[in-house]
Amino acid sequence: IVVEVEAAAAKAGGSARITEDNLEQVVNLVEWPSAVLCSFEPAFLAVPQEALIETMEINQKFFPVLDAAGTLTEKFIGIANIESKDVAEVAKGYERVIRPRFADAKFFFDEDLKQGLASMGEGLKTVTYQAKLGSVADKVARVAALAEVIAPQVGADAAQARRAAELAKNDLQSRMVNEFPELQGIAGRHYAVAGGEPEEVALAIDEAYQPRFGGDDIALSPLGKVLAIAERVDTLAGGFAAGLKPTGNKDPFALRRNALGLARTIIESGFELDLRALLASANAGLAARNVQADVGELYDFILDRLKGYYADKGVPATHFNAVAELKPASLYDFDRRLDAIGTFAALPEAEALAAANKRIRNILRKAEGDIPGQIDPALLQEDAERALAEAVTAAIDDTGASLQHKDYVAVLARLARLRPQVDAFFDGVMVNAEDPALRGNRLALLTMLGERLGKVAAIEHLSS
Repeated sequence: IVVEVEAAAAKAGGSARITEDNLEQVVNLVEWPSAVLCSFEPAFLAVPQEALIETMEINQKFFPVLDAAGTLTEKFIGIANIESKDVAEVAKGYERVIRPRFADAKFFFDEDLKQGLASMGEGLKTVTYQAKLGSVADKVARVAALAEVIAPQVGADAAQARRAAELAKNDLQSRMVNEFPELQGIAGRHYAVAGGEPEEVALAIDEAYQPRFGGDDIALSPLGKVLAIAERVDTLAGGFAAGLKPTGNKDPFALRRNALGLARTIIESGFELDLRALLASANAGLAARNVQADVGELYDFILDRLKGYYADKGVPATHFNAVAELKPASLYDFDRRLDAIGTFAALPEAEALAAANKRIRNILRKAEGDIPGQIDPALLQEDAERALAEAVTAAIDDTGASLQHKDYVAVLARLARLRPQVDAFFDGVMVNAEDPALRGNRLALLTMLGERLGKVAAIEHLSS
């Protein structure tokens, strides 16, 4: 089938669009495949090509033919289940079948253009989004407010972000999307362009839905990313506020998919956004509905979705848990810390320092009474503790700037050099000395060390 389809497309001067799903269905429909090159009236190409392709592939199991730029041509290929003596008649049959569907699509498109994308939005006021969350128009208003907040933080235009958000759901009221639900956003982009909206706004209306499925790309344009983030933040906050948290295999508002899409968009875009602040902004938009989401619970839910995302990338659960324990405000910052932990874990000093940090945590957890806020050099009696105090002080000085610039690899690489002093300290110094002053001073030293070791991640998770 592939060989015949590609040959027919080449004969037409183009290339065939062969998707795995369409090919699999055709394979199971025919026993003696024979490709038939067909065509339709070029006037239909005025319709968004996504609608025509949808009709050809889903309804008729035909293969569209694209030009060198990937644009749909008036040619398509059907697969007959016989080598016909009159191929032209077979082609006429295929063309006759597809023409009414294309005519319907053109009618829907032309009628929608007459109405205009902006005026379609009026109908959203009467469409319920969710009983506790109001209408689709209410949701649009919340997303527009969020987009306006997010845009300046990532270098996008706030006014354009608001405009794109205000138009993004309007195509749900179009005839085209009513007939082809898969064209949500795509149809809106075409109508926005026809209505004279800026190209950036039109593209963002389409990209707001990305990623549309597992493995799909995130939005590419800055404005599209803003809309994708704002849409998902509102969906998540609203879902939790309305008591729609996923349970078992039930997730009616696709909150798991939305959480992963949100996280991917932020991380893969390299956006330094405070996730808790975004969720709090979403809560502010829900105040009028008298419902609120638990920001902490929602943050943890998003992190939980990230665990699978990183597992698919081969990141060990211990590395993920080491960073997750710190709960960084920014998911992009989370990603950078995770990369640094991966580099650190490969160092020969990593295991020993992770074990030492676990030991420090246990000692400090069991310590009774207040621990001094700083060490007293006069109370450093053993050579090993003096050496460690000097090394820790130097490491803190050396890593301050790197932490500020979020160069976590440099921070952990510098801390790895503390291993000899840490090993010598635990080999030769009794932390819980009988003298309260000595004990307190040594606990203060371990506190300094533990805090710096834990600045990037809870590295004790790396200890087996």
